[in-house]
Amino acid sequence: MSSSRLYLFLSAACVIGFTWIAVTYHRNVADESEIGVCLFKRITTIPCPSCGSTRSVLALLKGDFSGAVMLNPFGLIILAVLMVTPVWLGYDLVTRKATLFNAYRNAERFLKRTRVAIALIILVLMNWIWNIYKGV
Repeated sequence: MSSSRLYLFLSAACVIGFTWIAVTYHRNVADESEIGVCLFKRITTIPCPSCGSTRSVLALLKGDFSGAVMLNPFGLIILAVLMVTPVWLGYDLVTRKATLFNAYRNAERFLKRTRVAIALIILVLMNWIWNIYKGV
């Protein structure tokens, strides 16, 4: 992927992410009977590994760290990415550098290592089991 495509993709993802958080911020998404927008859960009635992520981010924004972790630990990662990415994109734009793109390429190489990939797959599966157990 070229740096311009990555930056365009990340910009669009941040806009969509912030828009989603803004739209759902005042909605009552804590209602357990509400299935939400997860197509996987809608079809199978089983929560996916990322089910509860929106509620987790919303809990973090309201200062409820432990509640956020209990809903879905992926929410921590999502909020961190949403907060850091626009700043990093802005830095690269102002300085005309490609530090984010270089970090992306390094991360991509790191994640292609078999041991790292297996560890991440296990973490996602553990989170999925946790979501099923909690009945998110």
